[in-house]
Amino acid sequence: MSKLLIIEDEEAIAELEKDYLELSGFDVEIETSGNRGLERAMKEDFDLFILDLMLPETDGFEICKRIRKNKNTPILMVSAKKDDIDKIRGLGLGADDYITKPFSPSELVARVKAHLARYERLIGSTVIENEIIEIRGLKIDKTARRVYINGEEKQFTTKEFDLLTFLAQNPNHVYTKEELFNKIWDMESVGDIATVTVHIKKIREKIEFNTAKPQYIETIWGVGYRFKV
Repeated sequence: MSKLLIIEDEEAIAELEKDYLELSGFDVEIETSGNRGLERAMKEDFDLFILDLMLPETDGFEICKRIRKNKNTPILMVSAKKDDIDKIRGLGLGADDYITKPFSPSELVARVKAHLARYERLIGSTVIENEIIEIRGLKIDKTARRVYINGEEKQFTTKEFDLLTFLAQNPNHVYTKEELFNKIWDMESVGDIATVTVHIKKIREKIEFNTAKPQYIETIWGVGYRFKV
């Protein structure tokens, strides 16, 4: 349920707005003081602000400016002033919309819904989820380059992480030491491939319950290694 804050000193108007918005399924709170409204807007999490311009103590322009410096939450400005200069100033300070009193409650509800939907689309399009591999208690967060085993984070070196991730992304495929050395170290296999064995041993010590009977990285004798799924 979306949570809204109405900052409006005319209590009758604020209560009417609240009634209509609550009937539409919103959680609505009211502040009639500019100072108190600004304090709550800055400290608490709301999904949208309905902000009157003419307020005691701190006016709507100042509240809008302060909110916008810290948050991208939609702001609907409400005023009895019909002058374009006030509308231009309010929108210039970061308000998303400007409604002139008197207005119908249904119009207010429609605008609130439209701005919330627009904001949710905007947030949804910018949030990038981490790419994660999860196999039997093993969690590899590729984006953050972190590894967890049964919820406990394990510290990995760069090459250990790269080697584990490569094997986990290619399960049930048997790779020779030479192939892994070439893939992870980006060098020809004429280098010291013993480093692969050392890294596999270190990885097992961190993720395997019993290194003698590994459940993740299996040794295929005479060939190489395979990640089991």
